[in-house]
Amino acid sequence: MTVVHSAPKYASNEGVIDALAGSLSVWLEGSGEQHGEIILSAKRGDIETVLRTLRDDHDYQQLMEIAGADYPDRAERFEVVYMLLSLTKNHRVMVKCSTDASTPVPTVTTLWPNAGWLEREVFDMYGVVFAGNQDLRRILTDYGFEGHPFRKDFPMTGYTELRYSEEEKRVVYEPVELPQDMRTFDFLSPWEGSDYVLPGDEKADGAPQVDKPKVTEKPADTGAGARAGENAAEGTDAVPPNMIEIEIEEEDEE
Repeated sequence: MTVVHSAPKYASNEGVIDALAGSLSVWLEGSGEQHGEIILSAKRGDIETVLRTLRDDHDYQQLMEIAGADYPDRAERFEVVYMLLSLTKNHRVMVKCSTDASTPVPTVTTLWPNAGWLEREVFDMYGVVFAGNQDLRRILTDYGFEGHPFRKDFPMTGYTELRYSEEEKRVVYEPVELPQDMRTFDFLSPWEGSDYVLPGDEKADGAPQVDKPKVTEKPADTGAGARAGENAAEGTDAVPPNMIEIEIEEEDEE
C-alpha cells in the first residue's frame, strides 16, 4: 500500500530562487544558492516585511534560529541571519541583513514569539540592537558584563568572571584566567597540519591500497595442503550426538 505524505522526503531548490526573488524583489539586495541552501539578502529596514511575506505567502511557517556573524573589515560589520522552515514543503531558506554597531534592526517578535529570546542572544553576543524588542537584555553573560564575546576583536583576557565560591559561600568576581592559549589548540589531528606521527601510526606501512586485494603468498598461509588433508582423514575423537530417525506424517489437506 502506497502512503502519500504531504511533505516530500527531499525538497529540491529548483525554481525556488526565481519564485521568491520575484515576489520579494523590491525588498531584496540579492539572492543565491550556497552549499545547497537558498540565501536571500534583505534590506535592513524591510526585514520584517520579507519574513512576513515568506511566512504568509510562501508557507515558511517556523523561525528555527537567528544567528549573528561578524566581518570587521566591512562598513556594516554584522550580519543577522534568519533560518526558516516550511513544514508543508519540507524546505528551508535563510534570510540575512547587515548592520553596524549603532544601527538597530527591526524586531520580528511581531511574527514569532520565540524571536524575543533569539534576538536577545544576538544582542548579548554581538551587540546588535533590535528596535521594537520589549525585553532586550543580556541572556548568557554575567551581571554587569562589558563587551560582546562573539565579536572578532573581543580580547581573550582583561575581564572578570562571576562564580559561586564554596569556600566563601557567596558569589565572587575574579579575573578571567585562561589555563592555555585558546587560539592555538593542538588536537593531534592530521587536518591541522601536524608534522609528527600520530599515536598508533608508527605501526603502519603507509596508506592502505584499497584497490589492491590482499592475497596469500603461499599455500601454507591458507591452512590447506597435504598435511592438512592427512589430519582431516584421521578423524577426530569427538563423539557425535546420537541421531534418531523420526517419521513425520503429512496431513492431507481438506
